[in-house]
Amino acid sequence: MDKTEGFKRILVGVDDSEDAQMGFRYAIREAKKIDATLIITSILEGNEMNVYQALDKDHVRSERTKLEENIKAYQQRAKEAGVEKVEVIVEEGIAGAVIVKKVIPASKADLLVIGSNSNKKKGLKRLLGSQAEYIAKNSPISVMIVR
Repeated sequence: MDKTEGFKRILVGVDDSEDAQMGFRYAIREAKKIDATLIITSILEGNEMNVYQALDKDHVRSERTKLEENIKAYQQRAKEAGVEKVEVIVEEGIAGAVIVKKVIPASKADLLVIGSNSNKKKGLKRLLGSQAEYIAKNSPISVMIVR
């Protein structure tokens, strides 16, 4: 990104934790203010399931479907808030690594917004705490950590 230009594609990691909600609200405000595309992502982490659930393809498919429905609700909220260009990405794996290695390159984002931490420990909720440092150190793009 040329330093004379602003951000054009803002990626935000979401889940239902309060920190992720703060990050989401911040990303919406910034996307509206600078007319950027907002890319919303959520990661399905297999380690959040017990071994039997992880091996059950129907259970995994069901969890992914729930996650996809949830992310569509975030997309609708962003549009209702006035963001014109909204995209979504759902991936599977370890959240921090998946975001850095897959989601950022696929989304062509130039800014990543994440919450700083969370008391809950599911999905991106783990990312938004213990993995935020990993993302900040390894991200090829600018990272805004919202507290």
